[in-house]
Amino acid sequence: MLYLSTSAQDIHTAVELLQSGQQVALPTETVYGLAADASNPQAVRGIFEAKGRPADHPLIVHLATAEWMSLWASHVPEIAWRLAEVFWPGPLTLVLPVASTVTPLVTGGQPTVALRVPAHPVMQAVLKQLGKGLAAPSANPFGQISPTTAAHVRRHLQGRIAAVVDGGPCGVGIESTILDLSGERPTILRPGAITADMLKPYLQVVDKPAVDAPRVPGSLASHYAPRTPCFRIAPDFDHQPMPGQQIGVLAMSPPSWPIAHFWQMPAEPEAYAQALYAMLHEADSAGCDALFIVLPPQTPAWLAVLDRVNRATREFS
Repeated sequence: MLYLSTSAQDIHTAVELLQSGQQVALPTETVYGLAADASNPQAVRGIFEAKGRPADHPLIVHLATAEWMSLWASHVPEIAWRLAEVFWPGPLTLVLPVASTVTPLVTGGQPTVALRVPAHPVMQAVLKQLGKGLAAPSANPFGQISPTTAAHVRRHLQGRIAAVVDGGPCGVGIESTILDLSGERPTILRPGAITADMLKPYLQVVDKPAVDAPRVPGSLASHYAPRTPCFRIAPDFDHQPMPGQQIGVLAMSPPSWPIAHFWQMPAEPEAYAQALYAMLHEADSAGCDALFIVLPPQTPAWLAVLDRVNRATREFS
């Protein structure tokens, strides 16, 4: 795996690798994405192979500008253009009816496609030089902790992909909000930094997907998980859960019972989200017998964080 910087020469190298059908990990404002030319079926297939990702699990296509939506969607409603004007570039993905020219490898065989214009300058530079959309799920083995630094990518995908561009830590730290605009009722299919309250001035959204809603990334019950057994507990949990075991805890304040390792989490939802995956990667490498995450507040501001914590953990009983 080549380790590339953000220099103009290295960005050009990344573009050449993508043009040749290879996979390159690129920084976005959310997490590092495993990018490939979304119009090249063989290149897209390489994403699934590198990640060990199920073939029916759709990918998000990253675009340089909102105008590219018309190349990927068969119909772009007026509200999509309005939301793009307000929230793009940024951590909002829109699900739209797919154009007939899009490979079903990208959509998981569904009649919809997920589109986003990322804000990270490195991803933007690559997209503009390449002149094509990039399919780019998180650059990690399927179901494991998403990467928010180039070091995370190197640790888990070494030997599986062509290169990673080191653009520093990701600023948002969790995956984008996914908003379905393909049906009659706009629906948040995955919570993220763009919240329902932020969308309300422009449309009324449903935050509980219907049974027949499009499949989207990050929707499985178990996802974003460390290799170390990881459990969630309530803030009032007051006893040693596994006596005699090496326990690590991620929480806003240390527990009252003995632990081997403690990672202090921020008290604000945006800062917590930005730190979550990095802390999980560190905790997963600490040699603990088990990890415990003390649940953050159960309020709307914490919805995206709670979603990731719940999927990364099991309830302790």
